[in-house]
Amino acid sequence: MRAYIQLMRPHQWIKNFFIFLPIFFGRQLFNLQIDFLLIFVFFSFSFLASAIYCFNDLIDANEDKQHPTKRFRPIASGLVSKGHAVWLCTLLIAASFLTICVPFFFSEHITTEIFFKQLSILGFYFVLNILYSLWLKKVAIIDVFVIAIGFILRLLLGAITASIELSQWIVLLTFLLALFLAFAKRRDDVKEYEENGKILRKHITLYNSRFLDQVLTILVAVTLVCYIMYCTSPSVVERINSQYLYLTSIFVLLGMIRYLQITIVMGKSGSPTKVLIHDRFLQFTVTLWIVSYLVILYV
Repeated sequence: MRAYIQLMRPHQWIKNFFIFLPIFFGRQLFNLQIDFLLIFVFFSFSFLASAIYCFNDLIDANEDKQHPTKRFRPIASGLVSKGHAVWLCTLLIAASFLTICVPFFFSEHITTEIFFKQLSILGFYFVLNILYSLWLKKVAIIDVFVIAIGFILRLLLGAITASIELSQWIVLLTFLLALFLAFAKRRDDVKEYEENGKILRKHITLYNSRFLDQVLTILVAVTLVCYIMYCTSPSVVERINSQYLYLTSIFVLLGMIRYLQITIVMGKSGSPTKVLIHDRFLQFTVTLWIVSYLVILYV
């Protein structure tokens, strides 16, 4: 059972909390009805993401056996057979569909239009990631942009479910932050290639540390500028009735610089999820940002 759970990668579900960002920024965080609906959406998306992880591990099983860490994955190590992995993938897709149907049948808020938009986003995410597993992950730069698009889809799914109109700045911020994290993860593979000569991805030779360091630096600068533009946007200032939101940019800059330090100095950017789970400095910074934002937004 532990191997099957590991195959689903539930620790990666933390990424799916981006679904809740629209209600956070839209001042609907304590709307229990919306919260209830988004919980179902969260699990639906998570089940679908886990199904894609299963599919990806099936496709990459032979390559993963040669990887220093991925060789311990359930399929590559032989703990889960390919036949059982196919069944698990199918069950997760079914669970995702059934879960997203619950709010539609039991909540008046989820209209037919909203429901079909939800299904469209889930369907697009599924197809995009199947293409990613089969081909797109082998195309340098495009592979990272596909990952970032996935975060945009999470954001849109949450906004559509909660009937919240997203600011263009929030969409851009999400995309830029996802790009930053994805490129930082690629640098970990480049480090392994440059130090040990191990090609962990077929296209990794199209990246190098100098190129990625420059990309990461640019993304930190652009993301911070975008965040400040969001905080000082007249429509945002008017909506939250406060001119002090820009002060939270201190924690955004601190968090991104810390992640740069983890990536470039410590060389531990292989998994953004694990970095967030284990790095106390980053956890403290994110907590301070959330608390300061909540105080300005809700108090």
